[in-house]
Amino acid sequence: MDVDHSVQNESVSTVDDTTTITELKTENEQTMSTTKALVILVVIFSLFILILGYLYYSFPQMTEEEKKYIKIPRNTTDMQNLGRVLEDYKDTNYTQVFMSIFFCYIFLQTFAIPGSISLSILCGFLYPFLLALAIICFCSAMGACFCYLLSMTIGRRLAYRYFPDRIKSYANLVKKHNDNMFCYMMFLRITPFLPNWFINVCAPLVDVPLIPFWLGTFFGVAVPSVLVVQAGQTLHQVASESTWSWSSVLLLATFAALSLLPVLFKAKLRDKFD
Repeated sequence: MDVDHSVQNESVSTVDDTTTITELKTENEQTMSTTKALVILVVIFSLFILILGYLYYSFPQMTEEEKKYIKIPRNTTDMQNLGRVLEDYKDTNYTQVFMSIFFCYIFLQTFAIPGSISLSILCGFLYPFLLALAIICFCSAMGACFCYLLSMTIGRRLAYRYFPDRIKSYANLVKKHNDNMFCYMMFLRITPFLPNWFINVCAPLVDVPLIPFWLGTFFGVAVPSVLVVQAGQTLHQVASESTWSWSSVLLLATFAALSLLPVLFKAKLRDKFD
């Protein structure tokens, strides 16, 4: 009996050791995969920085006063100052100004960095209405798709590690709207139910097809962007006048208030769509 008991204990011990080794090996593989994903992400981020750096240093010679305004605008004053500087160079260096805004917008969208709303207003400041709207829609769709592809290839493990519950909730919503995915993606872009960065990161994880994702983003961002572009054009009008026009100021405030309507009616819109 003692011999059998000893053999049984050794067998159980071997099983436990094997299980422990397997768990440790799996954990190590996951850690290595996460590390590799982070390295790839840093490399891609660095490439974008190099492109933006090249565009910045290849820009025509500017005065020291102008250089301090070349930054991502954070408020109305920053946008006015940046808009004035770029407008001065737009006629003689149209391509460089355009490509700088184009790549900067896609960069912010790809890595979910705040600031794209300011660039949207800047587009309205610098370009005609339809062109500004097309730039915003295209850059938003391309940046969202790059974020989608990054998540699909290197961000899956990170997303499941840090947002498991939210991904499950998002997956349930997607399953309910499989037959009208394009309309559902448009709806998500128009309304503030889910953050845009979260939609971009988790869409490939819950099997949202890329084409409806791109099209839904392109047309979905057009609706709120109409107000943003018009706000940029109004800001340009205000900046161009020697004195402030109260009608322009009121128009700008109106557009800002209208942009908050989806937030105020969030619950009603959600119930109606579901």
